[in-house]
Amino acid sequence: MADKAILYDATKCTACRGCQVACKQWNDLPAEETTNRGTYENPPDLSANTWLKMVFHEVGSPPNLKWVFTRRACMHCTDAGCVEVCPTGALYHNDLGFVGYDRAKCSGCGYCVEACPFDVPRYSGNVITGVREANKCTLCQDRITNDMLPACVKTCPPGALKYGDRATLLAEAKQRVAEIGGKAMVYGEKEVGGTHVIYVLDDEPSVYGLPAEPKVSGAVTAWQDVLHPIGWGVAAITVLGLGLNYVIAKRKIKVESEGK
Repeated sequence: MADKAILYDATKCTACRGCQVACKQWNDLPAEETTNRGTYENPPDLSANTWLKMVFHEVGSPPNLKWVFTRRACMHCTDAGCVEVCPTGALYHNDLGFVGYDRAKCSGCGYCVEACPFDVPRYSGNVITGVREANKCTLCQDRITNDMLPACVKTCPPGALKYGDRATLLAEAKQRVAEIGGKAMVYGEKEVGGTHVIYVLDDEPSVYGLPAEPKVSGAVTAWQDVLHPIGWGVAAITVLGLGLNYVIAKRKIKVESEGK
C-alpha cells in the first residue's frame, strides 16, 4: 500500500487560516480564548485543542520586509520519536504511513511531548489529578481511511495543500523547487526518515522556524531500551511481592484459626 502524504507549498500559502478552522470544525475542537498580541496569529501556540496553526515570520526589514508562513502540525515522521517512546501503543504507524493515534490507549505519560523534534504533541489535564491525554493532528485518519481528503487540504483556497501518494507529491515538490529557483528546497524528503507532511520552502528551514536536522534525542529514547524494561521488571516484582504477601497472610490466618 502506497504511503500517503500532504504537500504544503509555503510559496502559495496566503495564511488565510482556513485550514485551522477546518481542522477545528472537523475534529470538534473547542475554540480558545484569543488576545491581541500585536500579531495576526491566534491562538499563540499549538495546544490540546489546536492541532494545526499557521505561524507568521517576518523576514528582512523595511522596505524589503516580507512574511513567510509555516504550517505547524504533526509532521508524521517515518522515524517517529513519539511512536518509539509511547508505552501503551496509543501512537503507531498506520499502513498509509501517517502516525495514527488511539486516544483510548493514551496514559498521559507525556513521553511523546518530550520526544518530538518538532515540538508538536500537547496534552490536556495534569499530573496532580492523574487525568490527562495527549493530542495532535492525526492526518484526519477517519477521513483518509474512507477515501476523503484531510479537512485542511479540502478547504485550502490557494491550493497550497495537496494530498496523495507520497512519491508523487515528492516529485511534484522537486519540480516546484526547480521552478522557483534560488534558495528553494524540499523539506521532509529525508528528515527523520522522511516526513509525511512535505514542505516546499523558498528559503532555509530556520527562516520558517523549522529545525535543519530534526532528530530525536538519544537521552529521551534511551528509556525504551533501558528504563522501560526495568519498569516492567519492577512492576513484575511488585505484583509478585503482593501475591506472596497475600499467601503468607492467608496462611497466618489459617494457622491462628487452627490454634484456637
